[in-house]
Amino acid sequence: MPYDDLRGFLGTLEKEGQLLRISEEVLPEPDLAAAANATGRIGEGAPALWFDNVKGFTDARIALNVHGSWANHALALGLPKHTPVKEQVEEFARRWDAFPVAPERREDAPWRENTQEGEGVDLFSILPLFRLNDGDGGFYLDKAAVVSRDPEDPENFGKQNVGTYRLEVIGRNRLAIQPVPVHDVAIHLRKAEEKGEDLPIAITLGNDPVMTIVAGMPMAYDQSEYEMAGALRGAPAPIATAPLTGFDVPWGSEVVIEGVIESRERQIEGPFGEFTGHYSGGRRMPVIRIDRVSYRTNPVFESLYLGMPWTEVDYLVGPNTCVPLLKQLRAEFPEVQAVNAMYTHGLLVIISTKKRYGGFAKAVAMRAMTTPHGLGYVSTVIVVDEDVDPFNLPQVMWAMSSKVNPSGDVVIVPNLSVLELAPAAQPAGITSKMIIDATTPVSPDNRGSFATPAKDLPETREWAAKLQRLMAEARD
Repeated sequence: MPYDDLRGFLGTLEKEGQLLRISEEVLPEPDLAAAANATGRIGEGAPALWFDNVKGFTDARIALNVHGSWANHALALGLPKHTPVKEQVEEFARRWDAFPVAPERREDAPWRENTQEGEGVDLFSILPLFRLNDGDGGFYLDKAAVVSRDPEDPENFGKQNVGTYRLEVIGRNRLAIQPVPVHDVAIHLRKAEEKGEDLPIAITLGNDPVMTIVAGMPMAYDQSEYEMAGALRGAPAPIATAPLTGFDVPWGSEVVIEGVIESRERQIEGPFGEFTGHYSGGRRMPVIRIDRVSYRTNPVFESLYLGMPWTEVDYLVGPNTCVPLLKQLRAEFPEVQAVNAMYTHGLLVIISTKKRYGGFAKAVAMRAMTTPHGLGYVSTVIVVDEDVDPFNLPQVMWAMSSKVNPSGDVVIVPNLSVLELAPAAQPAGITSKMIIDATTPVSPDNRGSFATPAKDLPETREWAAKLQRLMAEARD
């Protein structure tokens, strides 16, 4: 059965040996972030971490690295924890085809147990806040689902966005938000500010594991994240009505924050150690005024460590970036076989494809750069043949080393858009983008000498599956 809240998923992780409880007293800084950072350095199968003995905090319940391994990611989707990465992506793509699955509205959401309103709102009395990296400008809520509606079409359920954006706590009832221009919340904010209005907003913390995955997924503007969550869960996503805004929010959240992004109000936000593995500097960003907080008794505070890959964020936004790009490309180019966009949220993408004619691979790469996600992220595209597994980096490196002639196979397109957080952008938000065509040329492109390639033996696929099964059994 799918998980309706974070606590149910944490229970499964513990049962599967994928939750580690830290009983000794730890410091909020640097111990919490250092422990989460360390999970990315101990190899495959890293567990989620649970802390409830944190110096200076009473009754703290902190969950870190919840999605931070392929084992945990598989369990979030209801798959066996040893499911290989490529199979997880393929299953993700298969479930995508069930979209849309309408959500189920429920009453008596557990987050209705406690409330703070108006001037009585004080996040510091509810959440055990701590910095994630020593250079961060403050405390961050970085694993939240942010809900907003299109001010010009507020009743359109599909245009109600659920997204993950970094949120800095700048006061007991105020946050700063970074809305990347290509993201839906930035579109909503622009429309509201053009009308001279604040943008109502709801922020949910401690969500069920699939809702968190979907909130970081690059979907079309009018596609509902709740309907996608239902498809990935294999059952309707449970939602409830937020009391102040009337927005649809996850039923099982630990905390629901409601308020407005104040029109044309800006304040310095940052620096912050980002998913790029670099700090982004301080910038003037929109400000949220919090008017109401609803929360479960003794809420679980779930936080996401970001830094030099791999960290939890790379597992969280890996498959959910690969599959939308695959579906969007395949709609126009059915020859596309697979897409690996797991590297830095798709700043680098590897695509395997068949070819119709010479130059076809470059056309596929250019289309990847102009998808909704590609406009702001996809900066380097490597294209390989259909018999090269884009998730197998040694095969990709073989294709690049044996099939690429830089004079004709490397294309650089200058001055295209990219998110401002990209460290290589110059100026911020502008970069040159690169295509590396590592496919075998086909007519009328008759360059090179590729007539006698070596192929896997016919029995290799069967033996690979057998060896993986035996290895899994040996680990258990």
